[in-house]
Amino acid sequence: MEASARLYTLNYDEARTYLWAALFVACNILLPQVFHLIPQGGVIFAPLSLVILAGSYKLGWKAGLLAAAATPLVNHLLFGQPATAVLPVMTLKLVLLAVVAGLTAQYFRKVSLPLLIGVVLVSESLGALGEWMLTGAISATVADFTIGWPGLLLQVLGTYALLHFIKK
Repeated sequence: MEASARLYTLNYDEARTYLWAALFVACNILLPQVFHLIPQGGVIFAPLSLVILAGSYKLGWKAGLLAAAATPLVNHLLFGQPATAVLPVMTLKLVLLAVVAGLTAQYFRKVSLPLLIGVVLVSESLGALGEWMLTGAISATVADFTIGWPGLLLQVLGTYALLHFIKK
């Protein structure tokens, strides 16, 4: 399945890059609050990743990178989540997702389920390797795939649907 969507590559010298990044951060402040109403909802559904994936794929890795770097810190300062110990790992994973998504969209210039699956699997695998290197523990990395599979599915299907329906 392939969707036609207008994909952009915003640059750092454009004001709208920062405006979009700020909007992604705002969405990433509100969306997790809904998912945290579900027991372990943040772990299972990874709502921050959905916004970063969709935004980076639609508007490029630079806007996504700004949001990915800022989102965990802003959420931590406002709500104490993610915990201080998890902050570097979460930031790394979101940054990887933003870069992989944005570069994939820039290279292929189309939206498809196989591409989105590939983006999520590649970024999750790189993130798992980074988490293992940062923490020395593999258990949290395994949990991302065993407990967090609904979130991975939500990222792929949610991004596909969002980009399919927002064609401008």
